[in-house]
Amino acid sequence: MRMTDRIDAAISRAIAGARGGAAPQRLGEALAYATGPGGARIRPTILLSVSGACGEDRPEVSEAAATALELIHCASLVHDDLPCFDDADTRRGKPSVHKAFSEPLAVLTGDSLIVRAFEVLARATVTDPQRGAALIMALAQRTGMPDGICAGQGWESEATVDLAAYHRSKTGALFIAATEMGAISAGHDPENWRDLGALIGEAFQVADDLRDALLDADTLGKPVGQDALHDRPNAVAELGVAGASKRLSDILGGAIASIPSCPGEAQLARMVRAQAAQIVPTMPASSRV
Repeated sequence: MRMTDRIDAAISRAIAGARGGAAPQRLGEALAYATGPGGARIRPTILLSVSGACGEDRPEVSEAAATALELIHCASLVHDDLPCFDDADTRRGKPSVHKAFSEPLAVLTGDSLIVRAFEVLARATVTDPQRGAALIMALAQRTGMPDGICAGQGWESEATVDLAAYHRSKTGALFIAATEMGAISAGHDPENWRDLGALIGEAFQVADDLRDALLDADTLGKPVGQDALHDRPNAVAELGVAGASKRLSDILGGAIASIPSCPGEAQLARMVRAQAAQIVPTMPASSRV
């Protein structure tokens, strides 16, 4: 089974379980809407790639970890799009959840996806208590305060922003979770994989800044120009387009160099390059100078 198919199937099972019994129909529909089609599934792909490189021996645990991570990511997108944050009308080329289902249901959708993510990991703990508990801890640390995506969103309400901390939490946290949880699910030390996640996250943030500045809404599948609109700190404003592009190239080179020695090291490096090709925007000729 292709990795993306494996991820999609696992997420579909998790969502189907959340829609069982006498669950409210509209909220169940919103959960499915928020998680599929699922975009590039970059974070769970990285997680499963790291697990595979480390010699994956408990595929059910790795799949649970990948599913939980993607559910948290999808929840963050639903909440990011709310009127109280980005007030975005579209996501992944379709109406955002609050536009399609209402603002109250969007709040509940994000909340439900977060809880479902930890339920998925709790079930994996029955299979392997030690790895399951470590996975819950890793995901919790990269979701909440002081260093998770909640902290990243919180920085946008501060009068003075620590740019490094903001990017590390806002974008980097779930990439760090991806590499850490991939290692944990295969029985390896997550600390050795933290730098790789941090560098991939930093690269994704710079690439996102470039896409926001260079692409149109139809191409991106969501509103553009958001950094300028909300006066957010970003790599393009700080370095210019050419400088941000060079920074992105340097980060990606560092990410590949940071891969720990492991049986699947070469294959993992190819995966990082492939993911990089997906996130790097094509610059207009007028922006390359």
